[in-house]
Amino acid sequence: MTASRAVYGTMNTMITEKKAGIVALVGRPNVGKSTLLNHLLGQKVSITSPKAQTTQFNIQAIYEDNRGQIVFVDTPGNFTDIKKADVVLYMIDHTRERGVEENKMLGEVRKIEAPKILVINKIDIRKPSHIVQYKFMEEEFDRVVQVSALTNHNLNLLLDAIFEYLPEGPAQDVRQIDSRLPISEIIREKAFLFLRDEVPYTLTVVVDEVTHRRSGTTYIKAKILTSADRYKSMIIGSSGRMIKEISQAARKELETASNKKVFLELTVETSKRLLAA
Repeated sequence: MTASRAVYGTMNTMITEKKAGIVALVGRPNVGKSTLLNHLLGQKVSITSPKAQTTQFNIQAIYEDNRGQIVFVDTPGNFTDIKKADVVLYMIDHTRERGVEENKMLGEVRKIEAPKILVINKIDIRKPSHIVQYKFMEEEFDRVVQVSALTNHNLNLLLDAIFEYLPEGPAQDVRQIDSRLPISEIIREKAFLFLRDEVPYTLTVVVDEVTHRRSGTTYIKAKILTSADRYKSMIIGSSGRMIKEISQAARKELETASNKKVFLELTVETSKRLLAA
């Protein structure tokens, strides 16, 4: 792209010390945040269901290369976490009109003093496009990067921009992040994909056990929690058919992600806590 030099500026490739920091990923539901994280890290770390508001946690994911370490924090509506970030990625989808929701979110981002990068996603799609509505935002951000999270286009330039603004320093000890979280999110995603609009978003997944057996098989015991017995029956399905399909789909993805054989024991329970909520 001939315009890329104007958009991205000159990158500093002479990094003498490694960099490390927290990067908050901000944007409206379904702009492609989860897809971006998954493709940057090469593995599924967050739900990519077409339903809105499916990211239940502030999911952290770690990217490392010879330049240093990036700790990504996906913060659905949590601006307290965003204020702690070293860099903020504000992601938009130019195929959608700006709207009131976008304006409110932009207002919150304006209050943040950390370096901010505007990430324009889905540039592989030409029509429909409402990019003119977002043009004024470019002057409010330290850098603008156009990407296609789905096709990996310009993700290398996005990483370059992030490292440019990260502070120098040692990598953080963030390996304590619960490895069960990606497992629960994968199971939860499959439940939503199979159940469609039949259950509410109070559905959650708890992973009770992850055991790596000598045979090389990973044993996972988990349960789907829902708020009412009627939803429990839907999730189980006639003769247990629905829960079996959810379990099989989740198991296959877990095997692909871990490159190991997985035995998944999945049950369904009604949670009084969810019912009260």
